[in-house]
Amino acid sequence: MNIVWVLFLVVFHNGVCLPGIDTNVSRRPAVVNIGAILSFNTTIGRVARVAINTAVEDVNSDPSVLGGTKLSIKMPDTNFSGFVGIIEALKFMGSDTVAIIGPQSTVTAHVISVVANELQVPLLSYSATDPTLASLQFPFFVMTSQNDLYQMTAIADIVDHYGWREVIGIFADDDYGRNGIAALGDKLAAKRCKISYKAALSPSPNRQEITDMLVQVALTESRILVLHASLPWGPIVFSVAKYLGMMEDGYVWIATNWLSTLIDTNYPLPAETMDDIQGVLTLRMYTPDSELKKNFVSRWSNITSKLKKYGSIGLNTYGLYAYDTVWLLARAIGAFFDQGGNISFSNDSRLINLPSHGLHLDAMSIFDGGKLLLHNIFEVNMTGVTGQIKRDQSGTIVRPAYDVINVVGTGYRKIGYWSNHSGLSVLPPETVYSKLPNRSSSSQKLRSVIWPGEPPQKPRGWVFPNNGRHLRIGIPIRVSYQQFVSQVPGTELFTGYCIDVFTAAINTMPYAVPYKLIPFGDGINNPSSTELVRSITAGVFDAAVGDIAIITNRTRMADFTQPYIESGLVVVAPVRKTDSDAWAFLQPFSRKMWLVTAVSFIVVGVVVWIMEHRKNDEFRGPPRRQFTTILWFSFSTWFFAHRENVVSSFGRIVLVIWLFVVLIINSSYTASLTSILTVQKLSSNIEGIDTLRLSKDRIGHQQGSFARDYLINELGIDESRLVPLKLPEDVAKALKDGPKKGVAAVVDERAYLELFLSTRCEFSIIGQEFAKIGWGFAFPKDSPLAVDMSTAILKLSESGDLQRIHDKWLMSSACSSQGTKLEVDRLRLKSFWGLYLVCGLASLLALCIYLTMVLLQYAKRHQEEPKPFGSSSTSARLKTFLTFVDEKEDEVKKRSKRRQLEKPSNGSQVETVGSFDSMRRSVEIPSNRCNEANDEA
Repeated sequence: MNIVWVLFLVVFHNGVCLPGIDTNVSRRPAVVNIGAILSFNTTIGRVARVAINTAVEDVNSDPSVLGGTKLSIKMPDTNFSGFVGIIEALKFMGSDTVAIIGPQSTVTAHVISVVANELQVPLLSYSATDPTLASLQFPFFVMTSQNDLYQMTAIADIVDHYGWREVIGIFADDDYGRNGIAALGDKLAAKRCKISYKAALSPSPNRQEITDMLVQVALTESRILVLHASLPWGPIVFSVAKYLGMMEDGYVWIATNWLSTLIDTNYPLPAETMDDIQGVLTLRMYTPDSELKKNFVSRWSNITSKLKKYGSIGLNTYGLYAYDTVWLLARAIGAFFDQGGNISFSNDSRLINLPSHGLHLDAMSIFDGGKLLLHNIFEVNMTGVTGQIKRDQSGTIVRPAYDVINVVGTGYRKIGYWSNHSGLSVLPPETVYSKLPNRSSSSQKLRSVIWPGEPPQKPRGWVFPNNGRHLRIGIPIRVSYQQFVSQVPGTELFTGYCIDVFTAAINTMPYAVPYKLIPFGDGINNPSSTELVRSITAGVFDAAVGDIAIITNRTRMADFTQPYIESGLVVVAPVRKTDSDAWAFLQPFSRKMWLVTAVSFIVVGVVVWIMEHRKNDEFRGPPRRQFTTILWFSFSTWFFAHRENVVSSFGRIVLVIWLFVVLIINSSYTASLTSILTVQKLSSNIEGIDTLRLSKDRIGHQQGSFARDYLINELGIDESRLVPLKLPEDVAKALKDGPKKGVAAVVDERAYLELFLSTRCEFSIIGQEFAKIGWGFAFPKDSPLAVDMSTAILKLSESGDLQRIHDKWLMSSACSSQGTKLEVDRLRLKSFWGLYLVCGLASLLALCIYLTMVLLQYAKRHQEEPKPFGSSSTSARLKTFLTFVDEKEDEVKKRSKRRQLEKPSNGSQVETVGSFDSMRRSVEIPSNRCNEANDEA
């Protein structure tokens, strides 16, 4: 299509005969021809014309730049005509022009860039900032100012900074307008914002077209308007908006950098123009303050004062970039010559083979050094009046930044900056770039803004459309639990807890909300809340109000407000009262607990006996007496009534630990038994959702509730076990009928079941609440009303009104508030296993140490005593060891000392001693038996 454009334009250029090109040019020609395409009578063109001429003069006066070569520039006036601009570009490309500064218009740039790619002539534009021109499609187009993609990013950051979510884009329906707004839409989407309405105008609209467009805009919801206009008709939009009352409180206008260009060029603007743009935000390409910039600004007044015919001309940022563009091109040409580049042209074979028909297509030649010159343009790294001129790998100027300006009074005030490094800031970009990038919301800052109409606070950014349409709010028609929401028969009125909360929240809003409640459901069955929310995404309703649980799949379809009531799934089952009986004293402990406790008593008694037997006379005696002592001692510790003294260190350690365990168990037993005997309890065969899931019994659920899908999808319960129940009476009957004819339990949301239980004491909530959720009102995705309603609900909660509404509709009766509960679980072993473990480990450790000491003592004695004949058998050694263990430790020590003092001299002495020991033992045995008889007596 672009080639057709070129051919079409060349036809109009027929008859203009261009001289041939001399390809034998010296490497350092005296003059290098360049061109510039701009409109003299436009705001940008007037400034750029002066800036470009000044830059050419400065370059030519500095021989160090081109080594004596001069720039010769041709600058025809396109008179703001894209067609003329294309013709002039073709003329340049038919002559020995090595580069073209411009075009000024984005539309012209799109056409000419195709020709430039073919003929390899670089285009350097300071004003055509369409983001699509920086694509790979146009390699010979060089954008020497900042890409509009960054400007749209800055606007998206401003919108997000103030918490707005929807904007309206006003633009001209051409390449410049469409592509700019498309880039804005992409950047807003990254912030979860969007363009809710695109108001397109013709490229040169009149006042009536603008009026019609703004009337349509005024009927929409959003009040954030982004004006991406051209200088000729941009001010007219504000004039019409002022006339229509769209520059008043509630509106926010953000203009792209065309407005700052208008102010800088024509400052001061007429009073009526300034009055039209009060409170508007606009952007301006940021150029850091430097000596070069200050010198050029000071020269500007002298330069323009000599041009009386142009009138007063202020310096705008496009003029600064136009000046630097000439210097950029000059330095690239100088590098081109330094690298051996030669200005030569060759014929395009594709044009030669075409039939000319008098079009002189052979005049269109390819610049042989175009690629080398283009490479040098991208490699230039210099400091100009706009700051550092350097490009990244994509060809974009590094460190793009913008001033954020608020139009106030007779001028403007700078409220901050935007940089691609850290977003919005009140610090200059060069300061921000010296720090690490920080895009957090807390770091995004701007100074205070005076908005249109000077409201006391930041505009909300949206209103209800002023087209007479009310919000269509869907209300579920419940069959059961109508205390939450119900329709008054024969009317369009609704009552209930949810309706009262919604009405109170709406009345709390700082603005009026026109709405209409529309019933949803057939009135026979409970409607599905999921289908109601889905109706919002389909555009049937603008919102949904009712007992709508906030669950995952619904949040994917709509935005919900702050929950106004907490809920969750619970299990309700029949319960029965339990009373204490003659064996109630056994109930505090489970069977396993009783068994482990009894075994522990015996084990501790045995351990203490072992460690006390060789030292303590109270733990010695005949086997019968010792067994009785073990039992008496161990079980008497339950009451702390043991009379035996413990003398060994290890025995005391074990006993202290055991008494601590007994203290804990005794206290727990007493507390549990007191509860069993004094508190009325309820019991049920079901302990909660876990036991219900593992059983095969049928489970009831409310018709239309999300509990059914949760039980199937999340808990894996077979669908055949689920029984839908419509009315509370159906729930009560199904629970009374039991698992065979009815259901074993009902799973539903707590809010419903608490209302159900308020008058039915034969049922109760079993176990803990699971799948905790809340109820909220549903709105379309990214609806600002959802945020304001959430704020209103929080205000109701803080003021206590939310609780008062709850008490009005859902006040519990005496049955549900009496605090009845299920039977307290018995004390189980798992609650005390730690105590038993500590006691057991301590006993085992003490026992091991004690036995080790006994074995060492026995081994020592075994070495001292002579081995009698026939004592080598295992049974004999075991009998000897047991006899040693049974002996009292004091006697063993005395005998060991006596043996060390006696020194046997012969075999008779040994026999005498042996006889003496035997006689002593025979005497001791009757004595012990007499003592035993006395004890038994």
